[in-house]
Amino acid sequence: MQDKGDRYLVPVFIICYNCVEVMDLPRDARNSSSTGIYHIMLRGINRQDIFGDEEDIERLLETIKKYKEVSQYQIYAYCVMSNHIHMLIKETEDSISNIIKRISSSYVFWYNKRYERCGHLFQERFKSEAVENDEYFLTVVRYIHQNPIKAGVVKGISDYKWSSYNEYMDRAVIVDSDFVLDMLSPDRKSAIELFRSFNIQKNNDACLEIDEKVRVSDSKLRECLLNLGIVNPREMRQLDKSKRDDIIKKLKSINGITIRQLSRMTGISKSVLDRV
Repeated sequence: MQDKGDRYLVPVFIICYNCVEVMDLPRDARNSSSTGIYHIMLRGINRQDIFGDEEDIERLLETIKKYKEVSQYQIYAYCVMSNHIHMLIKETEDSISNIIKRISSSYVFWYNKRYERCGHLFQERFKSEAVENDEYFLTVVRYIHQNPIKAGVVKGISDYKWSSYNEYMDRAVIVDSDFVLDMLSPDRKSAIELFRSFNIQKNNDACLEIDEKVRVSDSKLRECLLNLGIVNPREMRQLDKSKRDDIIKKLKSINGITIRQLSRMTGISKSVLDRV
């Protein structure tokens, strides 16, 4: 990895349909990477889902690819989850802040137009950490690819459709796979096998200090309620106490559903939910 030097970072603009909004918040300076490589995470505001269907995810990946050509950055790994996105990026022509501004602004504009909404989609500004050496670089690659497994979404790393892992196994579309594979072996076949073995290893990797506990999305919670005979979550408040409490107990037993989420969706106070 070559020395990159310091860069000045620019403000992040969030663009929404028919309006442009500048987030005027006090900010701590980001840690600058001497290599120009950063582990990035964008999270949905209030941890909400930021993808309604596969078309949304495909649009985000198209946007990442588009601005890769514009900003001339390199990307070594990505993973798109229901409410957040991980990327491992090296800045070249543009600063990392400008890169993420381009990607997020373009996607949010399209998303808001598609769903006829206006407002923030991502939570404040993106999280980042500088990646300064080869060992940690490879750790972040594995951490990103194992995100769906540790979140309980899939059992096998290759089963997840929306990460860059299968680009390494088959054909690179977005990622700069040569950079990573060349770190492992000059022989491409051996490098791919080493990459596969390394990425499926069990580990305690913890990057960006992000809590990746299993969480049930709002859409999945609605599905659980529907299975229990509740069409509208707000209907819970009109049920008789015994039936309501029985449903609450069942929901609370599901790993990933939180009291805060139940309260927000049903309108039942957290104190009542806590007592059940």
